[in-house]
Amino acid sequence: MLTQPHFGRRLKRLRLERGLSQAGLVGDGMSTGYLSRLESGERRPTERAVAYLARRLGVDPSALTGPADDRSLTGVLAAVASAPPGADDTAALSRAVEEDAGDDPAARWQALWLLARAAGRDGDHERERALLRELVELADALGAAELRARSRVRYARCTRALGDLRTAEPSAVTALSIARAEKLSVSDTLAALMVLISVETELGRLEAAGRHVEELERDLLPQAGPAQAAEALWTAAMVSNRAGDHPAARSRLDRALALLRGKDDLTLWARLRAAATAAALQMSPPQVAAADRWLGEAASVIDLIGTPLQVQELHALQAHLAFHQGRFDEARALSSRLLRDEDLRLSYRDRVRLAVLDGRLEILAGRVDEGIAALRRLGQQAAQSQHLDLAAHVWQSLATTLADVRS
Repeated sequence: MLTQPHFGRRLKRLRLERGLSQAGLVGDGMSTGYLSRLESGERRPTERAVAYLARRLGVDPSALTGPADDRSLTGVLAAVASAPPGADDTAALSRAVEEDAGDDPAARWQALWLLARAAGRDGDHERERALLRELVELADALGAAELRARSRVRYARCTRALGDLRTAEPSAVTALSIARAEKLSVSDTLAALMVLISVETELGRLEAAGRHVEELERDLLPQAGPAQAAEALWTAAMVSNRAGDHPAARSRLDRALALLRGKDDLTLWARLRAAATAAALQMSPPQVAAADRWLGEAASVIDLIGTPLQVQELHALQAHLAFHQGRFDEARALSSRLLRDEDLRLSYRDRVRLAVLDGRLEILAGRVDEGIAALRRLGQQAAQSQHLDLAAHVWQSLATTLADVRS
C-alpha cells in the first residue's frame, strides 16, 4: 500500500481532477473529517476505506495504492531542465509537486516557479496566483533574498493582470524594499521597480511613477542588459503616455525596439512590438502608421509560434487598429468574437479596453443608449476597483465617441 503522505496527495489529486468536493466524494459511507485526515496524511488508510474511495472515484484500487509511478521532484526537475525545446512537462511536474513530501524546499520552490511561469504564459492567472501564494511563503521560509524578491515580483505581475491592484501594490513595494535592503542585482532591482511603476500608473499615481522612472533611467538602465533595458524603456514610455508627453513616449518606444533584434529573443521582440502598438494607439493623436507597422512585425512571429494568449492579444490589437483606421465592421467582428470566447485569457485591463471598444462601436452603429450604458458601467467598475487610469480611458472614450457622433 502506498504510504502517507503520498496516498493522501494522490487521493486529493484524483478527487480534484473529477471536480468533487470532499462531501461529494465520501457520500454517506465516510465522514469528511476522516477523508480530510487521509488527504493530509494524518491517517493511514484501511483496505475497506481504499476500496470504498476507489469505487466512488471510479478507479481501480491500484490507482490509489499502486507504486508511485512518479520520480522524485528533483529527478523530474532535472528531466524538465534537460528537455528539448518545445517539450511540455508541466503535467509531470504538477504530479511530482502533488506527490512531493516536502523534503527539499528549494526543489519545490523551483518546481512551483516553473509551473507558475507556464500558467502565466497560458493566461491562466488564477492558477498562477494559487501557485505564487505558496511560492511567496516558501521563499520566506527559505530566507533567500533573491527568491523572496522574485516571487513577489511575479505575484505583483499576476495580481495586476487579474485587476487586483490592492494586492499587487504591496507585493511590488515589498519586492523593491528587499532588493534595495539586500543590495540585489540590477536585474532583480529593475524587475521590482518596473512592476511597481506599472501598478502606480494604473492607480493614477503618475507623480510617484515619474519619480521611479527617473531612478530607473538614472541608476539602473545604464547597467541593464538589452532585453531588460528594452522592457524598462517600454515601462517608462507608458508613464510618459499617461502623462500626455507623447513625444517622450514615442522616443522611448523607438529606443526600446532598437535594442533587440529578432535573433536575440524572438518572443520578446514580438511582445515588445505588440506592446508598442498598444501604446501608439493610446497616444493623442493615435500614431496609426507606426502601430500598423509594429503590429505587422509582431503578427509575423505570433501567427507562427504564439501561445493562445498571445494570439488573443494580437487579435485584440488588430481590432483596436481596425477601429482607428475606420474599418469598423472588421473591428466589430474581431472584438465580438473575442468577447464571446469562453476561453478568453486576456488580462483584466485588456478585457476592459476591448469592452470599451465594443461600446464605442455600438454608439457609432446607432445603438447609442446601449453603448453609453455599457461604457458608464465599465467606467464605474474601473473607478470602484481603483483603476483610475483605466477609468479615465473609459470616460475619455465615451466623450470622444459622442463628440464624433454629434459632429
